[in-house]
Formats: sequence, C-alpha cells, structure tokens
Amino acid sequence: MTSKQALLALASISAASVTMAQSSVTVFGVVDVAATNISTSGAGSKLGISNGGNIPTRIGFRGTEDLGGGMSAGFWLEAPLALDTGGSGMAFTRRATVSLMGPFGELRVGRDFSPIWWNISLFDPFAARGVGTSQAVNNFGYNTVYNSNAIGYVLPSTLGGWYGQLQYAPGEQSSDVPNSKKGDFYGGRIGYMTGRLNVAASYGKWRQVLGASDVAPVVIGRDVEVSNVVATWDFGVVKPVAFYGEEKASGPAGKAKVASWLLGASIPVGVGEIKATVARYDVADSSDDFDKLSLGYAHSLSKRTVLYVTAARLSNKGNGVRSLSADGLTSPGNAKPGGSSTGFDVGIRHSF
Repeated sequence: MTSKQALLALASISAASVTMAQSSVTVFGVVDVAATNISTSGAGSKLGISNGGNIPTRIGFRGTEDLGGGMSAGFWLEAPLALDTGGSGMAFTRRATVSLMGPFGELRVGRDFSPIWWNISLFDPFAARGVGTSQAVNNFGYNTVYNSNAIGYVLPSTLGGWYGQLQYAPGEQSSDVPNSKKGDFYGGRIGYMTGRLNVAASYGKWRQVLGASDVAPVVIGRDVEVSNVVATWDFGVVKPVAFYGEEKASGPAGKAKVASWLLGASIPVGVGEIKATVARYDVADSSDDFDKLSLGYAHSLSKRTVLYVTAARLSNKGNGVRSLSADGLTSPGNAKPGGSSTGFDVGIRHSF
C-alpha cells in the first residue's frame, strides 16, 4: 500500500467513525403479562393469560442521525408482542415512521398513532390497558387508535409548555368509486403543560368507514368523529384527572353518539401507586348507557420491573349487553340485557 492509499484509508475510517458517532440506534421494549379472569352475567366466566395489562407489550427499534445545523433524521419501528402465545410476526403495526426534525418541529410519515389516542392513553391512570382501561374509544367498532399512510407534523418542544400535532392520512381509495373518501383521516391535538398542570384537547375525523359498500346495493359509509378534552393537576400526594370525550357517527344511514366522562386519580404510596377511575358512558337516544369502576395497585420492584393488580366492574343500563375483555383474552360473551361484567388482572411488567 502506498502512502497515498494509506492516507485515503485512514481518512475513510475517520469519516466512518464520525458518522457512527453522529448516529444512534436503540432497541427497546416491554414484556407485560397477566393472569386475567372475566365474569359476565349471563355468559359465565373466563380465565386466561392477557398481554400488556399495565403497559402495551412490544419491541421496537428507533434511531437518529445528526444532519448538522440543528437538523436530524430518525426512524421508529414498533411491533406488538403476544406473550400468551409467543406470537409476533414482527409486523410494525404499532408504529412505523421516518422523521425529519429540527427547530421547526418534526415532520413524520408512516403508520402512527392518531392524535386523539394520546389524550386517552397518556392521561388514563391505567394507561388504557387491561381490565381497568378507559372505554372512551372504538365504541362504533372502528379502530381509531392507529392511522396508516399518515403524514404528520409535531410542534417543537421549545414553545414554553405548548405541545401539539397535526395529522392527515389518505384512505387510498379510487376517485371513481362511490366511497372515494373511505378511510381518509384528518385531525390534531393541542396541549399545554407547565408545573403541575397538564391540559389537552384533540379532534379526529375518519371518512366513510362504517358500513360502506361500493357494489350494489351501494351504501355510502358513515363518518366517525372523535373529540376529547382532558386535564390533570399533580398535587404530589395525589394526581387527579378529568376527561370528557365524544364519539360520533354520521351519514346517510343515520347518526349516533357516545359521550364519555371519566374522573380518576393516581396516588403514590412508597414505591407503589394506587390507581382509580369512575366513568360514565352515555349512548345518545338510548337507555343502553354503561358505567365503569376501576381500582388498581402497581408496585415497583426496580426501575424496570413492576408487579400490578387491577379490578374493574362494568355495569350496563337498559338493554345494554357490553362485557369486559383484555388483550389476548376475549370476553366470555355478551352480558344479559342490563347485566354487568367484572374483571381482575394480576401481572408483571418488565421494560428494557
């Protein structure tokens, strides 16, 4: 090797080292499993193993690259895990995005969580997991938690406590079919956090997603709209939360609405935390409303390992037949009209 070649090789190695130093990739995840029992009046009971009763069970990969000038690029791939069966498939259905970040905020493209979901999962004392979860989502049977084909913008973290995002996701339907807007989404979220206060509001609309048919007899699908507002104040000895949300369906086939009220609290107790919520769900123009009470305790064995127990009871009104269920454990069946459903989780969570 000539001296010139040696210098070129050294320069290449140095450049590669700098590049590696400016990039980072992290493997992360949660393994969370619980023994769960659900008893429903008129349908019997079911005992089994559920996933993510405290925090969603998942594995992910995220990375960033420093582009200079305050700019960076990044990616986020996150897949759900099923500890009860060992299944995964490594499909990144929780999140699969690529981002460009800078002083302006973040531009994000790919499959992502919808803005309305954060006001539920981040504020619900039970993190919208297990038998204690908030029921203020998916009451029309359409999944409003995730959006594929999402194009999003996230505000920078330098706005004096203000945060938020906008998101649009095309449904990728042909313009020539009757339900050409099916699956189109637009929405956003805005919030303010300072000191002990955190308050946020969000809105999202999915077009023509309920009951759509492009073949005879043609049916124009109903739109689903979700809006919510939530606030919490951390007193140190207790952290109360108040939530109100609405889910609406509208279109040629008619209108429907479910309104949700939730009051909850998290109370630190040594290395543990007591959680409680009481919620009311009002089905418009119907007596089939339902209430829910949830109570739980999480005990930290370390920074990464937690033991937890949760109990919940859902009470139907009128001719309501709703029943509890869990991730990995389906409901025993519909409750008898006006009946109730009770669930228990006893689990362990480990983060890595």
